[in-house]
Amino acid sequence: MLLADPVHVRGWRAELALQYERRGARTVLASRRHEGPLVVQKPLYPEGDGVCHTILIHPPGGLAGGDDLEARAALGADSHVLLTTPAAGKWYRSLGPAARQRVAITAGAGACAEWLPQETILFDGARARIETDVRLTATASYIGWDIVCLGRTASGERYETGECRLHTRIARDDRTLWLERGAIEAGGRLATSPAGLAGHTVFATMLATLDAARDLLDACRSEIAEDGATGITCPPGLFIARYLGDSSEAARRYFQKLWALIRPAVTGREAHTPRIWST
Repeated sequence: MLLADPVHVRGWRAELALQYERRGARTVLASRRHEGPLVVQKPLYPEGDGVCHTILIHPPGGLAGGDDLEARAALGADSHVLLTTPAAGKWYRSLGPAARQRVAITAGAGACAEWLPQETILFDGARARIETDVRLTATASYIGWDIVCLGRTASGERYETGECRLHTRIARDDRTLWLERGAIEAGGRLATSPAGLAGHTVFATMLATLDAARDLLDACRSEIAEDGATGITCPPGLFIARYLGDSSEAARRYFQKLWALIRPAVTGREAHTPRIWST
Protein backbone atom coordinates (compact mmCIF):
# COMPACT_ATOMS: atom_id res chain seq x y z
CA MET A 1 0.00 0.00 0.00
CA LEU A 2 1.36 3.40 -0.95
CA LEU A 3 1.22 6.08 1.73
CA ALA A 4 -0.17 8.51 -0.84
CA ASP A 5 -3.21 6.29 -1.41
CA PRO A 6 -6.13 7.50 0.76
CA VAL A 7 -8.03 4.69 2.48
CA HIS A 8 -11.10 4.60 4.65
CA VAL A 9 -10.58 5.48 8.30
CA ARG A 10 -13.93 6.87 9.44
CA GLY A 11 -16.82 8.11 7.35
CA TRP A 12 -17.89 11.75 7.44
CA ARG A 13 -21.51 12.82 7.18
CA ALA A 14 -22.14 16.15 5.45
CA GLU A 15 -25.45 17.80 4.61
CA LEU A 16 -26.26 21.03 2.82
CA ALA A 17 -29.72 22.54 2.36
CA LEU A 18 -30.28 25.58 0.11
CA GLN A 19 -33.46 27.54 -0.54
CA TYR A 20 -33.85 30.05 -3.34
CA GLU A 21 -36.50 32.70 -3.94
CA ARG A 22 -37.33 35.18 -6.64
CA ARG A 23 -37.45 38.70 -5.21
CA GLY A 24 -38.34 41.20 -7.86
CA ALA A 25 -35.96 40.61 -10.76
CA ARG A 26 -33.38 38.81 -8.60
CA THR A 27 -32.96 35.16 -7.63
CA VAL A 28 -31.60 35.09 -4.08
CA LEU A 29 -30.23 32.39 -1.83
CA ALA A 30 -32.84 32.90 0.87
CA SER A 31 -31.47 30.38 3.34
CA ARG A 32 -28.63 27.92 3.72
CA ARG A 33 -27.92 25.31 6.33
CA HIS A 34 -25.03 22.91 6.51
CA GLU A 35 -23.69 20.23 8.78
CA GLY A 36 -20.24 18.81 8.23
CA PRO A 37 -17.81 19.62 5.40
CA LEU A 38 -20.13 20.75 2.60
CA VAL A 39 -20.63 24.48 1.99
CA VAL A 40 -21.28 27.08 -0.71
CA GLN A 41 -19.45 30.24 -1.67
CA LYS A 42 -21.11 33.63 -1.89
CA PRO A 43 -23.80 33.59 -4.62
CA LEU A 44 -22.57 34.99 -7.93
CA TYR A 45 -24.43 36.90 -10.66
CA PRO A 46 -22.22 36.86 -13.77
CA GLU A 47 -25.24 37.06 -16.09
CA GLY A 48 -27.40 39.50 -14.15
CA ASP A 49 -29.84 39.33 -11.26
CA GLY A 50 -32.09 36.69 -12.78
CA VAL A 51 -29.69 33.74 -12.43
CA CYS A 52 -27.92 32.83 -9.19
CA HIS A 53 -24.70 30.88 -9.74
CA THR A 54 -23.74 28.78 -6.71
CA ILE A 55 -20.52 26.77 -6.23
CA LEU A 56 -20.77 23.70 -4.00
CA ILE A 57 -17.54 23.08 -2.09
CA HIS A 58 -16.45 19.93 -0.27
CA PRO A 59 -13.37 21.13 1.68
CA PRO A 60 -11.78 17.67 2.18
CA GLY A 61 -11.46 17.48 -1.60
CA GLY A 62 -12.66 13.88 -1.97
CA LEU A 63 -14.78 11.08 -0.56
CA ALA A 64 -13.43 8.06 1.28
CA GLY A 65 -15.27 4.85 2.12
CA GLY A 66 -18.18 5.47 4.48
CA ASP A 67 -18.51 9.18 3.67
CA ASP A 68 -22.08 10.37 3.09
CA LEU A 69 -22.78 13.69 1.34
CA GLU A 70 -26.23 15.08 0.68
CA ALA A 71 -26.98 18.40 -1.02
CA ARG A 72 -30.55 19.66 -1.36
CA ALA A 73 -31.65 22.70 -3.36
CA ALA A 74 -35.24 23.98 -3.28
CA LEU A 75 -36.10 26.57 -5.93
CA GLY A 76 -39.08 28.82 -5.38
CA ALA A 77 -41.40 29.99 -8.15
CA ASP A 78 -39.69 31.72 -11.12
CA SER A 79 -36.19 31.43 -9.65
CA HIS A 80 -33.21 30.34 -11.76
CA VAL A 81 -30.17 28.65 -10.25
CA LEU A 82 -26.97 27.24 -11.74
CA LEU A 83 -25.15 24.86 -9.40
CA THR A 84 -21.63 23.69 -10.13
CA THR A 85 -18.42 22.56 -8.42
CA PRO A 86 -14.94 24.14 -8.29
CA ALA A 87 -13.02 21.08 -9.45
CA ALA A 88 -13.29 17.40 -10.25
CA GLY A 89 -14.82 15.27 -7.50
CA LYS A 90 -12.48 12.57 -6.23
CA TRP A 91 -13.58 9.24 -4.79
CA TYR A 92 -10.79 7.47 -2.94
CA ARG A 93 -10.05 3.79 -2.54
CA SER A 94 -12.04 2.05 0.17
CA LEU A 95 -11.16 -1.06 2.12
CA GLY A 96 -14.83 -1.91 2.54
CA PRO A 97 -17.74 0.53 2.89
CA ALA A 98 -19.02 2.57 -0.01
CA ALA A 99 -19.15 6.36 -0.14
CA ARG A 100 -22.43 8.04 -1.07
CA GLN A 101 -23.34 11.35 -2.69
CA ARG A 102 -26.95 12.42 -3.15
CA VAL A 103 -28.09 15.61 -4.90
CA ALA A 104 -31.80 16.40 -4.55
CA ILE A 105 -33.36 19.32 -6.43
CA THR A 106 -36.95 20.57 -6.29
CA ALA A 107 -38.16 23.36 -8.55
CA GLY A 108 -41.41 25.32 -8.21
CA ALA A 109 -43.61 26.89 -10.86
CA GLY A 110 -41.59 28.55 -13.62
CA ALA A 111 -38.28 27.81 -11.90
CA CYS A 112 -35.17 26.59 -13.71
CA ALA A 113 -32.46 24.42 -12.15
CA GLU A 114 -29.09 23.68 -13.74
CA TRP A 115 -26.81 21.09 -12.11
CA LEU A 116 -23.52 21.17 -14.01
CA PRO A 117 -20.75 19.67 -11.86
CA GLN A 118 -17.23 19.08 -13.02
CA GLU A 119 -16.22 15.49 -13.60
CA THR A 120 -16.20 12.67 -11.04
CA ILE A 121 -12.97 10.65 -10.79
CA LEU A 122 -13.12 7.20 -9.21
CA PHE A 123 -9.73 6.08 -7.92
CA ASP A 124 -8.88 2.40 -8.25
CA GLY A 125 -10.68 0.61 -5.42
CA ALA A 126 -13.36 3.28 -4.95
CA ARG A 127 -16.85 2.12 -4.03
CA ALA A 128 -19.29 4.85 -5.05
CA ARG A 129 -23.02 5.48 -4.76
CA ILE A 130 -24.03 8.49 -6.85
CA GLU A 131 -27.68 9.60 -6.70
CA THR A 132 -29.47 12.50 -8.41
CA ASP A 133 -33.14 13.17 -7.71
CA VAL A 134 -34.92 16.04 -9.52
CA ARG A 135 -38.55 16.91 -8.84
CA LEU A 136 -40.22 19.54 -11.00
CA THR A 137 -43.62 21.18 -11.16
CA ALA A 138 -45.50 21.34 -14.45
CA THR A 139 -43.76 24.54 -15.61
CA ALA A 140 -40.29 24.08 -14.11
CA SER A 141 -37.24 23.16 -16.20
CA TYR A 142 -33.92 21.38 -15.70
CA ILE A 143 -30.54 20.87 -17.34
CA GLY A 144 -27.95 18.59 -15.79
CA TRP A 145 -25.03 16.32 -16.52
CA ASP A 146 -22.74 13.73 -14.94
CA ILE A 147 -19.26 12.88 -16.23
CA VAL A 148 -17.60 9.84 -14.63
CA CYS A 149 -13.96 8.84 -15.09
CA LEU A 150 -12.93 5.33 -14.03
CA GLY A 151 -9.40 5.54 -12.67
CA ARG A 152 -6.78 8.29 -12.77
CA THR A 153 -5.89 7.66 -16.38
CA ALA A 154 -3.62 10.71 -16.61
CA SER A 155 -1.27 9.00 -14.15
CA GLY A 156 -1.66 5.58 -15.74
CA GLU A 157 -4.04 4.18 -13.12
CA ARG A 158 -6.78 1.78 -14.20
CA TYR A 159 -10.01 1.10 -12.34
CA GLU A 160 -9.26 -2.54 -11.56
CA THR A 161 -11.19 -3.01 -8.32
CA GLY A 162 -14.26 -1.31 -6.91
CA GLU A 163 -17.83 -0.61 -7.89
CA CYS A 164 -19.93 2.37 -8.97
CA ARG A 165 -23.70 2.45 -8.51
CA LEU A 166 -25.71 5.20 -10.19
CA HIS A 167 -29.29 6.30 -9.64
CA THR A 168 -30.86 9.21 -11.54
CA ARG A 169 -34.52 10.22 -11.46
CA ILE A 170 -36.36 13.18 -12.97
CA ALA A 171 -40.04 13.59 -12.09
CA ARG A 172 -42.62 16.18 -13.05
CA ASP A 173 -45.62 16.56 -10.75
CA ASP A 174 -44.68 13.19 -9.22
CA ARG A 175 -44.72 11.47 -12.61
CA THR A 176 -41.39 9.93 -13.51
CA LEU A 177 -39.94 11.28 -16.76
CA TRP A 178 -36.60 9.50 -16.46
CA LEU A 179 -35.26 6.76 -14.22
CA GLU A 180 -31.87 5.18 -14.70
CA ARG A 181 -30.04 2.78 -12.43
CA GLY A 182 -26.75 1.12 -13.06
CA ALA A 183 -24.00 -0.84 -11.33
CA ILE A 184 -20.53 -0.92 -12.83
CA GLU A 185 -18.12 -3.40 -11.30
CA ALA A 186 -14.47 -2.91 -12.15
CA GLY A 187 -13.54 -5.54 -14.71
CA GLY A 188 -17.13 -6.78 -14.84
CA ARG A 189 -19.23 -7.57 -17.89
CA LEU A 190 -20.84 -4.12 -18.14
CA ALA A 191 -17.43 -2.45 -17.98
CA THR A 192 -15.88 -4.65 -20.66
CA SER A 193 -18.73 -5.71 -22.94
CA PRO A 194 -19.27 -4.02 -26.35
CA ALA A 195 -22.88 -3.59 -25.21
CA GLY A 196 -21.66 -1.69 -22.15
CA LEU A 197 -18.60 0.54 -21.70
CA ALA A 198 -16.45 -1.62 -24.01
CA GLY A 199 -13.41 -1.02 -21.82
CA HIS A 200 -13.62 2.76 -22.05
CA THR A 201 -12.79 4.82 -18.98
CA VAL A 202 -15.15 7.81 -19.29
CA PHE A 203 -18.93 7.79 -19.62
CA ALA A 204 -21.28 10.75 -19.34
CA THR A 205 -24.95 11.69 -19.61
CA MET A 206 -26.60 15.06 -20.17
CA LEU A 207 -30.33 15.50 -19.47
CA ALA A 208 -32.67 18.41 -20.14
CA THR A 209 -36.41 18.95 -20.03
CA LEU A 210 -36.92 19.87 -23.65
CA ASP A 211 -38.98 18.91 -26.69
CA ALA A 212 -36.32 19.89 -29.19
CA ALA A 213 -37.39 21.39 -32.51
CA ARG A 214 -36.00 19.64 -35.58
CA ASP A 215 -33.53 22.41 -36.47
CA LEU A 216 -32.19 22.49 -32.91
CA LEU A 217 -31.88 18.72 -32.80
CA ASP A 218 -30.06 18.71 -36.12
CA ALA A 219 -27.65 21.38 -34.82
CA CYS A 220 -26.94 19.32 -31.71
CA ARG A 221 -26.37 16.15 -33.68
CA SER A 222 -23.94 17.96 -35.94
CA GLU A 223 -21.65 18.59 -32.95
CA ILE A 224 -18.94 15.99 -32.40
CA ALA A 225 -16.64 15.22 -29.51
CA GLU A 226 -12.88 15.50 -29.94
CA ASP A 227 -12.55 11.91 -28.72
CA GLY A 228 -15.03 9.10 -28.16
CA ALA A 229 -18.53 8.23 -29.31
CA THR A 230 -21.67 10.30 -28.75
CA GLY A 231 -25.39 9.95 -29.21
CA ILE A 232 -28.57 11.99 -28.69
CA THR A 233 -32.09 10.71 -28.10
CA CYS A 234 -35.29 12.64 -27.40
CA PRO A 235 -38.15 10.78 -25.73
CA PRO A 236 -41.22 12.96 -25.01
CA GLY A 237 -40.25 15.95 -22.90
CA LEU A 238 -36.56 15.09 -22.63
CA PHE A 239 -33.24 15.71 -24.36
CA ILE A 240 -30.61 13.04 -23.60
CA ALA A 241 -27.00 13.14 -24.77
CA ARG A 242 -24.39 10.46 -24.10
CA TYR A 243 -20.62 10.32 -24.31
CA LEU A 244 -18.43 7.22 -24.16
CA GLY A 245 -14.67 7.45 -24.53
CA ASP A 246 -11.46 8.02 -22.63
CA SER A 247 -11.30 11.78 -22.06
CA SER A 248 -13.28 13.64 -19.40
CA GLU A 249 -12.12 16.92 -20.97
CA ALA A 250 -13.56 15.90 -24.34
CA ALA A 251 -16.83 14.90 -22.67
CA ARG A 252 -17.12 18.23 -20.86
CA ARG A 253 -16.30 20.30 -23.94
CA TYR A 254 -18.86 18.33 -25.95
CA PHE A 255 -21.54 18.90 -23.31
CA GLN A 256 -20.69 22.59 -23.12
CA LYS A 257 -21.28 22.91 -26.86
CA LEU A 258 -24.66 21.21 -26.50
CA TRP A 259 -25.49 23.38 -23.48
CA ALA A 260 -24.80 26.50 -25.52
CA LEU A 261 -27.29 25.27 -28.12
CA ILE A 262 -30.13 24.06 -25.90
CA ARG A 263 -30.00 26.50 -22.99
CA PRO A 264 -31.87 29.28 -24.84
CA ALA A 265 -34.67 26.84 -25.67
CA VAL A 266 -34.90 25.51 -22.10
CA THR A 267 -34.37 28.71 -20.10
CA GLY A 268 -34.73 31.63 -22.53
CA ARG A 269 -31.12 32.63 -21.83
CA GLU A 270 -27.88 32.31 -23.74
CA ALA A 271 -25.20 30.12 -22.18
CA HIS A 272 -22.87 31.97 -19.78
CA THR A 273 -19.92 29.78 -18.82
CA PRO A 274 -19.13 29.82 -15.09
CA ARG A 275 -15.75 31.41 -14.55
CA ILE A 276 -14.73 28.65 -12.13
CA TRP A 277 -14.55 26.19 -15.06
CA SER A 278 -11.57 28.11 -16.42
CA THR A 279 -9.52 28.28 -13.19
